[in-house]
Amino acid sequence: MSPSTEHITIEVCIDSVESAIAAVRGGADRLELCGNLGLGGGTTPSLGLFRAVRKATPDGIPIMVMIRPRTGDFLYTDSEFGVMQEDVRAFKEAGASGVVLGVLQQDGHIDVTRTRTLVQDAAPMQVCFHRAIDMASQDILTAHLEISSIPQVTRILTSGQVPSAPSPSALPTLRTLLRTASRMPSAAEVLVGSGVNAHTVGPLLTELLPCGLREVHLSAGGWVPSKMEFRRDDMGMGVGGEGEWGIWRTGEDKVRAVRELVDKTWSKFLEKRE
Repeated sequence: MSPSTEHITIEVCIDSVESAIAAVRGGADRLELCGNLGLGGGTTPSLGLFRAVRKATPDGIPIMVMIRPRTGDFLYTDSEFGVMQEDVRAFKEAGASGVVLGVLQQDGHIDVTRTRTLVQDAAPMQVCFHRAIDMASQDILTAHLEISSIPQVTRILTSGQVPSAPSPSALPTLRTLLRTASRMPSAAEVLVGSGVNAHTVGPLLTELLPCGLREVHLSAGGWVPSKMEFRRDDMGMGVGGEGEWGIWRTGEDKVRAVRELVDKTWSKFLEKRE
């Protein structure tokens, strides 16, 4: 790909039709569709939600579907793994661009065998191995190498095994990972996410564009107040905090602010490279 046609991809994770529309209007290139984003990082969405989001967004916008049967860890029982397989097949049949998944062993190592099985079920869709890599006991280079041993894995999503990708503690790890991946002919692409917003994306790109970063991931989301007028005192459904009466939504303005900064930083990077 020539420098003039290269583009920094922005992926936005969403869990509603409203958020999908907001993300696309704000400048998202790709969507990660989840259920329950505000609760533990998201779970597998319904087929109904996928179909509604597909209808509401342009055909050229890829939709990657989260395959995660529950919140919590990434060590799955046989029954849970069976559900994941069924979901992968269902979303492939429904026309998803790809799936997002991650499986670990009890010792925290990447579960290559189960991952390979899911990837084979997903073919020829794209596959992203999500931030389960950040919860792995292996160092990120070893984990990335194991994931990349499965040729059909398209990319991995990582924050550098720390809570926030733009943090000083993450940047050395991400620089090393990106440089290593760029030298591997069959390596999974590196998608950087967690803590990415209009305040952090500029410095993040300045640090990582020279190392080969070409994709960023964000939610641009938050709780918005419910429009319910009646609220029974001392009652809730167990979520607590803002989520008890709030609705998780992606902010179009938040996505647009990141889009503008990404494009501006990318243009400056190209000017210096020429």
